[in-house]
Amino acid sequence: MKNIYKKAVLMSLVFLGLGACINLDEEPIGILAPESFYKNQADAESAVMGSYAMLSTESLYGRKLLITLQLLGDMCDIGDIGTASRRVQLNNFSIDSNNGLVTSMWPTFYQVIGAANAAIDGIPEIEMNEDYKMQLIAEAKMVRALCYYHMVRLWGDIPYLSEFVSDPNAVKDISKTSAEEIYNYIIIDCEEALDYLPVSYDKGIRNRPTKGSVQTMLASIYLTLKDYEKAAQYSEQVINNASTYGYDLMEDYQDLWNADLGNHKEQVWAVDFKGGIGGPKAQNVDYMAPMTGVRDADMMGWSVIVPSPGAYNSFDDRDYRKKVSFLLETPVNEVMTPFSEWKWSRIHMAKWCLFPGSSANNDGAFSDHNYNIFRYAEVLLMAAEAINEANGGPNSKAYEYLNKVRARARNFGGTQTDYPADLQAGLSQADFREAVREERRVELAFEWKRWYDLKRWGNAKEAFSGANSYEPHPTFQDFNYLLPLPQDELDRNPNLLPQNSGY
Repeated sequence: MKNIYKKAVLMSLVFLGLGACINLDEEPIGILAPESFYKNQADAESAVMGSYAMLSTESLYGRKLLITLQLLGDMCDIGDIGTASRRVQLNNFSIDSNNGLVTSMWPTFYQVIGAANAAIDGIPEIEMNEDYKMQLIAEAKMVRALCYYHMVRLWGDIPYLSEFVSDPNAVKDISKTSAEEIYNYIIIDCEEALDYLPVSYDKGIRNRPTKGSVQTMLASIYLTLKDYEKAAQYSEQVINNASTYGYDLMEDYQDLWNADLGNHKEQVWAVDFKGGIGGPKAQNVDYMAPMTGVRDADMMGWSVIVPSPGAYNSFDDRDYRKKVSFLLETPVNEVMTPFSEWKWSRIHMAKWCLFPGSSANNDGAFSDHNYNIFRYAEVLLMAAEAINEANGGPNSKAYEYLNKVRARARNFGGTQTDYPADLQAGLSQADFREAVREERRVELAFEWKRWYDLKRWGNAKEAFSGANSYEPHPTFQDFNYLLPLPQDELDRNPNLLPQNSGY
């Protein structure tokens, strides 16, 4: 396994030089074509593992992608106003095409896509067990699909690369692919992967995709595309096979955020960080705990991202998820101190900073967290939402799925309570729609789902300018639904023009 890991790091380093639009003024050095590398099964395994390692970089799930999704939503805000201007611009919707978050995430996504493409192109030539070969290719296709899943929702029309690029000149004239086509390619990757992925892995590993992961992603994609019948179909396939896949809700909501618990039954697909270890090019570097932790407190956080001003009071005090999600006091110089006396006197979020794992740094960085791409509670809520929209109203299954999430929340740290009560039958489609949207907001708070929800519901403008806004931004415009294309990419390749509207 150590040798596979070393090869995975090597492969990921090779592909870190390949973005969407490579600097054509430089001579490519050391680009390793698939036919040059893939000789045996260990090479195939290390290539796929390398693509996973690249997802867990600081530019993506270690910090930049996650804070981007948090700050774009209406549940998170800037705490330390002296933080980097690129974050403030994003939070205020005053972002431009040179913003450092945009210019960092874009090439990193394409580097991961490049690694996945190399595996997809190179593995077929290896002599090895055919079933396992097809599984590894399917895993690489799911990594590629995941990258495009984020990119198309963040930027809209983007270049689609389906093959490994060994010659930078091959992408010299590449242009954008429509968002509609990107979604179709993602669906094709998922459908092709579904036949070859296992239902589970040894030792409960959750960072490698399974049949349940694929079905969950398809449900999410079809929900985004408003194909509610297919969204219901795929989410219910996961629910109906949950015992086979090893999925269920954790009994205590708090346990979802305890990094020392490792892989657990609620994770459908996760990005796995190994505490205390940092690789080259910021691999396995995770900063979410200090980014959300309290500055000048014993936890040594940075207070960069905090709940938006209205978020805390929007939760019912009886809801256990409020207690788990928000941080109101923490030790400062070994004395328990309320948020009103912190350096930045804002209520903080608790999910990531309290239990980053025993191997994490003193400030919580380099954590043991498994960051959920999807978890089972979201599958239940997707099914409830899709059924309601497809059928013109909720049926008994829609109530059952939503109420299962609410029932878990009634376990108040081991004590059973009566809040939140089950929804009772008889709601209209509109009322059930609002109920499931609110359940997503509370259940998935601060888990980088809110922005995508606001986008697909089309109500971000209302969320930021309405009377009940948690984070008022009356200057929000419809063009803010997409990020600007990175200026450095446009400078290198004018075929990517036009820039997204409004930028």
